[in-house]
Amino acid sequence: MPTPSLASLPIRRLTLRDQAACADLSEDRGWPREEHKWGFLLTAGKGYGIDDPDGGLVSACVVTEYGPQNPALAAIGMVLVAGRHARQGVGRRLMHHVISAMGATPLTLHATPYGRPLYEELGFKVTGRAEMVRGHFTPGGPEPRVATRAATAEDLTAILRLDEQVFGTDRTHIVTRLPAFADQLRVAEEGGRIIGYAGAWPNMDTHVVGPLIARDTSVAQALIASLAVRTDRPLRTDIDVRHEELLAWVKERGLESIAFNSVMSYGITELPGDWSRRFAPVTVAAG
Repeated sequence: MPTPSLASLPIRRLTLRDQAACADLSEDRGWPREEHKWGFLLTAGKGYGIDDPDGGLVSACVVTEYGPQNPALAAIGMVLVAGRHARQGVGRRLMHHVISAMGATPLTLHATPYGRPLYEELGFKVTGRAEMVRGHFTPGGPEPRVATRAATAEDLTAILRLDEQVFGTDRTHIVTRLPAFADQLRVAEEGGRIIGYAGAWPNMDTHVVGPLIARDTSVAQALIASLAVRTDRPLRTDIDVRHEELLAWVKERGLESIAFNSVMSYGITELPGDWSRRFAPVTVAAG
């Protein structure tokens, strides 16, 4: 249980004004500051945090809800506790608060090996796995035959329709923010029809590939290759481990395995949508 002093500190909603404090908290735990990502998550989702009387934040997390009215799914991410307050029950208290606040809404999160025991204790079940890969992409092998191009405003309706089919619920509030959040947003096309799309957004010294939605592996490959050729930065992405062919392909082209995260859920046995076309999330923090 938390110490009485920590247990009495209120949990409040975070806003974009807390972006720097959230980045400080990331840095405190040895994570990158990721201010660009924090800004995205705090505007697209709901942040929760506990203020430290001595300044900064004791703890923080972000919940991203999906669905047009009553949420059909909510993703929990960026669950952090300041090092000086670690192992005092703060993270557990914050998670209990979020679970209670979300009521009957099914929940999902990506858990590190360090965080997984807490989430299992809270009732989350492992329903999948994602592999983080990173590195400079080196072109090679046969050129992808799938046509790709930069997305335009006219593509938005088709992208939203495809995204909802694949993700399993509406995430208009995420997709419509991608043109401002990402440095690149590209679509794959066949016969005038969009069959996949992907973004690459800046995160410290890398470009994170996500979301990555594609009809099949060859389309996913074409999208990654088209993003890679337009950046000098290393690429990073989190690929569902069931996409073995794509993982083997990116590793052949210079990306290396960095970590594995457990995909966990609460209130549902598996995520909605079509996993066979869902290759990588926007960010693991948003599901």
